[in-house]
Amino acid sequence: MSSRATIWRALAALAVVAVSLYIALTTTPRLGLDLKGGTRIVLETRDTPTVKADAAATDRALEVLRQRVDALGVAEPSLARSGDNRIVVELPGVQDPRKAAEVIGKTAQLTFHPVQQATAGPRSAPAADGSRVLPDPDAPGSFLRLGPPALTGDGVKDAEATFDGQTGRGWTVDLSFRGDAGKDWARITGEAACAAPGDPARRVAIVLDDKIVSAPGMEQSVPCKAGITGGSAQITGGFDSADARDLAALVKGGALPVPVTAVEQSTVGPTLGADAIKASALAAVIGLVCTGLFIIAVYRLLGLLATIALALYGLISYAAVIALDATLTLPGLAGFVLAIGIAVDANVLVFERAREEYVRPTTRTPDLRRPLRTGFSKAWSAITDSHVTTLLAAGLLFVFAIGPVKGFGVTLAIGVLASLISAMVITRLLADWAVRRSWVTRRPSVTGITSKGRLRTRLEKHPPRLMRHRRRWLAVCGGLLLFALAGIGVRGLEFGVEFTGGRVMQYATERTVDADTARQAVADAGFPRAVVQTSGEDGITVRTGEVSNQEQEEIRAALGKVAGEATVERDELIGPSLGSELRTQALIALGVAVAAQLAYLTIRFRWTFAASAVAAMVQDVLLVVGLFAWLGKPVDSVFLAALLTVVGYSVNDTVVVLDRLRELRRASPRGAWPELADKAVAQTLPRTVNTGMGALFVLIALAVLGGDSLTDFSIALLAGVVVGIASTVFTAMPLTVMLQIRRPEKPAARPARAVKRDKSGAVV
Repeated sequence: MSSRATIWRALAALAVVAVSLYIALTTTPRLGLDLKGGTRIVLETRDTPTVKADAAATDRALEVLRQRVDALGVAEPSLARSGDNRIVVELPGVQDPRKAAEVIGKTAQLTFHPVQQATAGPRSAPAADGSRVLPDPDAPGSFLRLGPPALTGDGVKDAEATFDGQTGRGWTVDLSFRGDAGKDWARITGEAACAAPGDPARRVAIVLDDKIVSAPGMEQSVPCKAGITGGSAQITGGFDSADARDLAALVKGGALPVPVTAVEQSTVGPTLGADAIKASALAAVIGLVCTGLFIIAVYRLLGLLATIALALYGLISYAAVIALDATLTLPGLAGFVLAIGIAVDANVLVFERAREEYVRPTTRTPDLRRPLRTGFSKAWSAITDSHVTTLLAAGLLFVFAIGPVKGFGVTLAIGVLASLISAMVITRLLADWAVRRSWVTRRPSVTGITSKGRLRTRLEKHPPRLMRHRRRWLAVCGGLLLFALAGIGVRGLEFGVEFTGGRVMQYATERTVDADTARQAVADAGFPRAVVQTSGEDGITVRTGEVSNQEQEEIRAALGKVAGEATVERDELIGPSLGSELRTQALIALGVAVAAQLAYLTIRFRWTFAASAVAAMVQDVLLVVGLFAWLGKPVDSVFLAALLTVVGYSVNDTVVVLDRLRELRRASPRGAWPELADKAVAQTLPRTVNTGMGALFVLIALAVLGGDSLTDFSIALLAGVVVGIASTVFTAMPLTVMLQIRRPEKPAARPARAVKRDKSGAVV
């Protein structure tokens, strides 16, 4: 690397680090609701006989909902349209979703009616003249016959909850009207004022969704025929502060153009989110420290420099997430922590290549810069291929996933790109600077690349002959695959509510109770089919079919009787239609992932290599799914994120070995495929072990410290890493050898030799 190029790279790296540090210190990350607590509701608009729930109607409904949410006084709410007929509402800090769902989801058909008379009995349907009979809110058991609506909520300009302490009315809702609606209000109140005192016809009924919310009578000061002028009105009805604010929000928001239905709802308590942040941060620190210590032990000085680069990688990744204004979710934190293992892989690939170059007799040199430069150059191909395959998985997550799992794809992609900067720029600059120091030149062993390492030395003394028994290895892998498929067929998959529809509620209780006691309490409350489990010392998880918010409150109250006060820590509701859609998207995501990996590897390698890598990857996915089937673990969207990560990691590991096999084949075109495959495995095994250890440190820390929400995710990835390493050696390589022997490349056609002829055309 020339001095000028070194200077420019150093300046560029310094600028990136400086900007990242500035962003990290001055900008607050945007946390998802699963980390800061709150309620997330997904609403779906429905067609009516007169209005189609298309994108335009959904946008109009979104604006109405925005006014209602703003009137609720929620700090930093978020509303966005998803697709043509879905609206995602996020309400930070809202822990009781019942009132929020009731307020923002109502159609809010507000009408103002003249009262015709009082009546003793209800009538279910409006009369032919448009009148109707509804219960009188001021006289339980009595009913009012109402005339046709004289005014609708569309004429309401504003609604505000106020406290009237002077007249003793308490909380009221003050209305103001727009345009001609004020004249209509004056007309209806003027007609009511003409009735005698005590006559029900002296009242005006304000009806919200077929319910009289208020029926104020006209005071003596209201003139007959003139009514209440000035374009304002006041709704009274013995409201408390919460009822008055909710009613004002509904009236101010107006009527939704189309009805909406909640298809997904999730609530997370603030303590659960804070604990998740602490656990993930601690897992990241422990994973980084353990990985750093391991790399330093193996690669000494260069390992120390790589650890510094890894710390800067963490800074760059974090700053990139903030700069892109990406929402940091719990799966996103997991993706961020997992990307540490990917960043380790790039450094290990370079250092192992540098080791090979230094100890090679034909290229041995006291100048450490040459093997290091060669290591970076030769590792670039494998690093590029492995990172692209992981980026494909991250991209598919972002495209097909719904909700917080998208955050996992974003942070994983950012981590992969940041690892390239960390390994190929920062580590290279630090390593190049270190090997130029005189004290390093005098003691080259401190760099860690002047010796082969124990594992490589052992492999050279006892080279593996694995491909001699390739059919045996494939038979063993086939047996494991059949065992996994048997688990799927016999035990079945325990799909989470995200794929089946239903509700999962997690409670924190004052006292610890056993699962049987909690299960009986829930059954006695009217939910005998609910799945009740205990989690931790004072946690209870209840999984049911689709239940209402009121029924959720009944379950909470039932648990409170046997375990003390029960606090909602997490509450997730998924409608059956959304669950079916998520299942379809999951299958599409996995199918596209396989196709994308096959296409990319076919372009980069021969089709035989690509087919072997994809076969090993599919085997890894099925083994992890089978493991979860046998263990009875839930299959949800977070598990899907883990599966797609296994796809990326499995192909990542296989690509490195196939890249070495391709290189050995080019160096020895007539070499036998079994011997070349054994060499490729032996030469890359140190890298596989070192990288796998780095990933295992991070995942074990995440599994132990990540809490219930990340334990299953970590187990899936731990299994994926182990089977991914094994499948490369015992599935992908034997398949490659067998396919290459049966379908060898066609030799390149030799160019035709020019033929000389004399004037007569005869060959000379």
